[in-house]
Order: sequence, then C-alpha cells, then structure tokens
Amino acid sequence: MVEGENTMREIAVKDITKEIADMCIQANHYLSEDMDQALKVATKEEKSPLGKKILEQLQENLTIADQETIPICQDTGMAVVFMEIGQDVHFVGGSLEDAINEGVRQGYIDGYLRKSVVGDPIERVNTKDNTPAVIHYSIVEGEKVKITFAPKGFGSENMSRVFMLKPADGIEGVKNAILTAVKDAGPNACPPMVVGVGIGGTFEKSALMAKQALTRNLNETPKISWVADLEKEMLEKINGLGIGPGGLGGSTTALAVNINTYATHIAGLPVAVNICCHVNRHVVREL
Repeated sequence: MVEGENTMREIAVKDITKEIADMCIQANHYLSEDMDQALKVATKEEKSPLGKKILEQLQENLTIADQETIPICQDTGMAVVFMEIGQDVHFVGGSLEDAINEGVRQGYIDGYLRKSVVGDPIERVNTKDNTPAVIHYSIVEGEKVKITFAPKGFGSENMSRVFMLKPADGIEGVKNAILTAVKDAGPNACPPMVVGVGIGGTFEKSALMAKQALTRNLNETPKISWVADLEKEMLEKINGLGIGPGGLGGSTTALAVNINTYATHIAGLPVAVNICCHVNRHVVREL
C-alpha cells in the first residue's frame, strides 16, 4: 500500500446474505412505490368497466397480500440480482456469489416463497431453494455497493423477444418490433404490463438492458430526448391495442415503457423487449 493511499472498504459477505434474504421477502410481498402509484392511476383512468373491475381486484389482491403477509403473485420468480460494486470495496469472509445464493436460499425458505428453479433445463429437477440466482456484476467508482433484486416470473418472461434489426430498419423498425412483441404476448404476460426495451449493443447487451430497464423507477425520464419521446409514443400505441387488463379488453395494456440504449455496430440494430406483468417486482438497497 502506497503511503497516503486510501485503504479498501471491507464488507463482510454475511451482510450481503442478510440483505438479499430480506429483499427476497420484501420484493415478493410488497409492490414498489412507483408501481403502486402507476396501478392506482391506471385504475382511475381505465375506460372499460370490466378493465376497471380487474384493476380494482388487483388492488384488492395487493391489500390482502400486505395484511396477511403472502406473496403478491404465486409465481415468486427466478431471482435476478444486479450487483453494482464500487472498485474500492473488498469483500471478506467468503465467496460473494455463494453469499448471494445463500441469501436467496434463506429468503425463499424462511419467507415460504414458491421454489421455481430447476437445476438443469432438460432434466428439470427442482433445486428446492430457488437457487441459483441469475447475477449480473458491474464495477463502478467509489466504495459503495448497490444491490437490485428483481425476481422474474416466467409467464411474462416467456413472452420476451430479441430482434436483430438492420440499420436501415431505423426507428420505425424499432417501433414495429416493440409492438410485435406486445401483440404476440397478448393476455399471456398478465397485463397490465411493464415493457422493458434495450436498443443497441450486441445480442446479449440488448437483452441485459431490457431487463435492467424494468427496474428503473417509472417516474424517471430518460435524459436522451428521442428515447423519452419514444417511451411516451410506444406507451400510447400499446394501450391503443385494446388488449387491456387481464387481456379482456380496455385502455390499460401497459403501465409503462422503459427504454435503455447503448452504442452498437455499424451493421446492426439489436432490439430486445423484456415484458413484465403488473407486479414488476424490484427492490434496491445500498450498502
């Protein structure tokens, strides 16, 4: 260590386990504030009597889940964890990845949450503790750790798409891709949905951006003007499809469209659409 140089901040991995376990339970029992607000606004503005009734029932479901401490959806999802780690952090006391998975294991067992993970995609034997999680790491400046926990149910996950467009397809091609994904999803994604979109990068980068977009606060507006305009336009067009709450018709098919973008190759225009149902569970904590 060079004299005068700052020392690394140490974080015990057992603290990560504790946070993850608690986040598992919180995310599955309580809707985030931004989602709760969006659902209430949609209920008030829904034009279809049947659609309004369905939205009111969803609100009632959330109240019951809160009062009786039961999951807001029976599909408690596959655990998706985003770890934003400051480069001046040193984890001590064991493996970080093992600690994250232990947190998921504890959270799903202690929280009596449904275990939905199989250890192999073909042999399909349940792991019985909802592990392993899908973990994404990013290194940033500083000495803090930001954890985003987003359990993902597969009714909506199965309706997600990646489109490898050509540059000549342009913005209209992007719009058509988003609408195609939502139309094909129809009632299977448990609308009203939140639509996460990733534009640019590579095949896998666009999908990751779409997933991350679902965790963005619905009240945050993109800094890039054309992205903000596209979000607004696509939300209007999606709600104009008439799929409606529960897929039974109405003016509320989506609660939000969140779009993330990245640089891409001169020969490509990847577009990923990751759809989530109305619960769109996510919890963010910083250590």
